[in-house]
Amino acid sequence: MKFTIALSALMMASATAFAPAAFMPRTASSALSMSFSSDVFTPQEVNFADTTETIVKGGRDLFPLLPKAFEGIEKIGVIGWGSQAPAQAQNLRDSLAEAGADISVTIGLREGSSSFGEAKECGFSEEDGTLGEMFDVIKNSDLVILLISDAAQAKLYKEIFAAMKKGATLGLSHGFLLGYLDSIGEKFPEDMDVIAVCPKGMGPSVRRLYEQGKEVNGAGINASFGVHQNVSGKATDLALGWGVALGSPFMFETTLRSEYKSDIFGERGILLGAVHGIVESLYRRYQRQGMSAEQAFVESSESITGKIVKTISTEGIRAVYEKMDDDDKKTFETAYSASYLPSKEILQEIYDEVASGNEIRTVIMHGDRIAKFPVGKIDGTDTWKVGEKVRAERDEDKIPVNAFTAGVYVATMMAQCDVLLEAGHPYSEVVNESVIEAVDSLCPYMHYRGVAFMVDNCSFTAKTGSRKWAPRFDYILDQLAYTAVDSGAAVDSTLIEAFKVHKVHEAVEECCKLRPAVDISLFADTSTKEIVIQ
Repeated sequence: MKFTIALSALMMASATAFAPAAFMPRTASSALSMSFSSDVFTPQEVNFADTTETIVKGGRDLFPLLPKAFEGIEKIGVIGWGSQAPAQAQNLRDSLAEAGADISVTIGLREGSSSFGEAKECGFSEEDGTLGEMFDVIKNSDLVILLISDAAQAKLYKEIFAAMKKGATLGLSHGFLLGYLDSIGEKFPEDMDVIAVCPKGMGPSVRRLYEQGKEVNGAGINASFGVHQNVSGKATDLALGWGVALGSPFMFETTLRSEYKSDIFGERGILLGAVHGIVESLYRRYQRQGMSAEQAFVESSESITGKIVKTISTEGIRAVYEKMDDDDKKTFETAYSASYLPSKEILQEIYDEVASGNEIRTVIMHGDRIAKFPVGKIDGTDTWKVGEKVRAERDEDKIPVNAFTAGVYVATMMAQCDVLLEAGHPYSEVVNESVIEAVDSLCPYMHYRGVAFMVDNCSFTAKTGSRKWAPRFDYILDQLAYTAVDSGAAVDSTLIEAFKVHKVHEAVEECCKLRPAVDISLFADTSTKEIVIQ
């Protein structure tokens, strides 16, 4: 009954939370500059294009500072066992132990959860007090890291707030709950610190890169952090310590509102939904042009995940274009020119749907009907069945950079960057939500085992949005972009020149210098469990 009332309130959300006037105006000006200070860590200034931002670089050499950053915290409760919780709980436990901090990390799960067994396999147990019922864990924790699904947070937030002890800090890895509270005119309790540390990648990649970076002073997934309420005066250092303990190569500041808008938007765009739609549409197009199914998959999906994103990861977006010969550059320009505006049309719609609260409502309503309509497979089509065969016979050295594929993919990525920049997001957030997360965390999963392995190891919110929007990208590219190419539409030289000189390239290239010390390996042993929907 409580959830029904809350949902009704959400559907009738007033204009105060999500009216266009309430979020940042679209302008052509540069992104916001972010700056913060710390009493524990050493922030440094980084030039991202035409702005200067402040970051903290991570590394295992900072672990001795963790006891000071976590001062006053004796018990950490990690609530849930979805995409992020297994990785974050294990990374925190291992880092704090290495730092010599006498801080316990306990998993809290709903009574009867099937995840108790998985948590025990990762070394958490009821016997030593590191595994228990979620509300028991919440009431005994000094830092409550809430990692249950966004839909569940919207349903249970009142009980969670009431269970937290006085002086405890609420930790989030997504700003979704704030978006929901805004929409119903409510707030977090004013007597608690509220912080967020948001890894820019799925949970399994957070754990894998942490494990694989132990011998090279750490590796992991970049994270944004936000301090929404700082009653204690120590919230910034606690958030930074949390990020360092997760293994983040660098942490950049955001706000919870900016985070949820960019994050929910990004995963529906190039991170998950758009790349799925791009591959499906190009796979069919290349076969219509006479390619075999296998070659069509190589020239679409394999070209993106095996070559294009690897170049972007280490050298930046522009390098994909600059490495081409003159003929391939012309093909790239044709595809880019035709794809940029259709992609941006959908991306702008997504951003508006997120900022208005509509996409939050979608997630909550989907959660309410999930028992009737469970999440199904998305890799059963011919595209991904052929992909299984291609992967079995793959020769990494022979994967091509298809110039047309690159033009479509890069156009969509650039359009996503532009939508975020025009909405006022800082470059650090734009680059991580549009580029770094795609190339260093997500696409490696698609390369390893297909689109479902990528999408379904993400959060419930991400899986919901990807499934909803991927067909829209597939449709609009097929209907508008490719038909323009086939009808001989002229290349928009102004659009191409704008791409070449875009300031985001400088920001991406700076981020490349801060990337993880190792490339993620899906073949290496890991203590995290990855999801495969049967």
